Amino acid sequence: MSDSTNKDLIIKEISQSPLVKKEYKNMLENITNTLPAIKQTSSNFYKSHSQFMGVMLDVTAITPVRSVKHTLAEIDKTRMALEEAHIKMRKKEIELREKEHKLKSDIDLNDFEKEMLEIEILEIKVNMNNIQNSITGAIRKMSFFTNQYKSILKKLGKDDITEEEYEKEESRYHVMTCMKQGLNAARARGGVIDEGNLIYLFDMGINSAQAQAEIYAYLKMENEMMDKGQAPTHEMTMQWLEACADKFQGDAEKFAERRGFTLYDEKSLNTKLIEKEKPNGEQDNKI
Repeated sequence: MSDSTNKDLIIKEISQSPLVKKEYKNMLENITNTLPAIKQTSSNFYKSHSQFMGVMLDVTAITPVRSVKHTLAEIDKTRMALEEAHIKMRKKEIELREKEHKLKSDIDLNDFEKEMLEIEILEIKVNMNNIQNSITGAIRKMSFFTNQYKSILKKLGKDDITEEEYEKEESRYHVMTCMKQGLNAARARGGVIDEGNLIYLFDMGINSAQAQAEIYAYLKMENEMMDKGQAPTHEMTMQWLEACADKFQGDAEKFAERRGFTLYDEKSLNTKLIEKEKPNGEQDNKI
């Protein structure tokens, strides 16, 4: 039974109820006549977020490699939801066939039991329709993020991202993220970094006075541009953040070493483990 048919059946049953007043029956008739168009338009929104929100507000990582990680997380989360919905749908299909078979073949059912079965069958069909809407939305969302994953790799000129590349870019990602947050906080605080990002800087081994000086200098440059009638750009800020990463990315490793840590452990990388070879030259994929 189609989506619109399920909806029509529910509306039809409501309109035939003796508890519904005449003026509401007219409203229900109007709803029924408009349902096909509503169904068509509603199908555009069976997903939690728009594509714009997916790229700009869900995956907010400031570097491409981190964006790959966040994108894959969205794909994985959507895949799990899709699998769960598919299993629910399979169960509902079996439940529906079982009840339809019982309604058709059980001669011992009285009228009340038959009517209850009919309602239960209708309920299952409505539930299946809602699950199907979730499935189609999830498929579109997963397709979207799969294409975004390919787009990022194309920009990077790579076929995939290794764990080694991910780990080595982490320092730049966190420097840029902290400086981005510190800059935005300073805009609302008279040029001063907030406490949370001062702690973030310290935990990465970055001297907060140096970071504050960088932010002061950048804000001053922006103000001077605007005094001259020029407009600072987002790309200009991104280039400044890249420069901050160039300047501060080595500080984390120094701070880690001071505490006895090795910031980068090549032996524990997934790529190194799966490439470990047996004596005869074959790959050993055992952990």
